[in-house]
Amino acid sequence: MHDYHVHTTYSDGSLLPRMVAAAEQAGLDGLGLADHCNVFDTEGARAYRDAFGFNLDLTHERRRRAIERYRDRTDLRLYDGVEMDYHPDHEDAIDEFLADAAFDYAIGSVHQLDGANVHDREHFAALSPTQRERAVETYVDRVVGLLDSDLFDIAAHIDLVERNPALRGLLSENHYRRIADAVAASQTVPEINAGRVTREYGDFHPSEEFFETLVDAGVGFTIGSDAHEPQELLECTDRLESTVEHRDVPIVELDL
Repeated sequence: MHDYHVHTTYSDGSLLPRMVAAAEQAGLDGLGLADHCNVFDTEGARAYRDAFGFNLDLTHERRRRAIERYRDRTDLRLYDGVEMDYHPDHEDAIDEFLADAAFDYAIGSVHQLDGANVHDREHFAALSPTQRERAVETYVDRVVGLLDSDLFDIAAHIDLVERNPALRGLLSENHYRRIADAVAASQTVPEINAGRVTREYGDFHPSEEFFETLVDAGVGFTIGSDAHEPQELLECTDRLESTVEHRDVPIVELDL
C-alpha cells in the first residue's frame, strides 16, 4: 500500500522523521511526501505563503536532501512529491515550476474560491444560497480545469467543498458526471483521500455516491491519507485499508 499524500513541516505537517516512523509502524510499502505549494504571483498568494509558511517553492531542494538521507534508513519507498494549488490563470507558472523542480509526482488541488479558502466556514455561511451554489459551480469548473490541464499526476480530494458545512450537499449528480468525464479523458488520477475521515466530516473523498459515478466511468484511484500528524497517519491507514477492501477500489500505483 502506497500513501502518496502526507505532509511534513515543509508545509503544515509534522517532522519528516516522525511521519516516516509512523508509515513504518502502519506497515506501508511506500510513502509520498507531498507538501503544499503555491506559485501564484499575486499579492494575495504571497500574503498567504508568508502567513502560513507554505514555502516549498523555496525549500523543496532542502526537503529533497532530507528525503534522500532517509531513503538509506528505511525499507519504505519514499517519494518526493508536491501538492500544488491550481488556478486556471496560473497554469504557465505551475508548468514552469514543476518542470524545473522535477518532483517524483505532482498532486493538484483547488483550495481557493474567489479569495476565500474552501474551508472558511464563516465566509461561505455568510453568503446567500445562490452565491453558495455559484461558489460550488466555480469549484467544479476549477477541478475540471485542473484535470484538463494534465499538469498533475493526482487530483486531490476532488469534492473538497463537502468538508465545509455551508457548501455540503450542493454537488449534484450532474457535477459528479462532469468531473467523472474530465477524469476519464485525463492522465490525472483522483485519490481516495482520508483527510477528514477521523474528524468532524467523518468521510472519505470522494463521497460514496461520487465514488460510484467515477467507478462507472472506468476510473482508478491512488491512496492518500492527507495526514499531517503521525497518529493521524496510523488511524487513516487502517480506515483506508478497510474502505479499499469494502468498496473494491480499483487502485493505481504510479509508475515512478
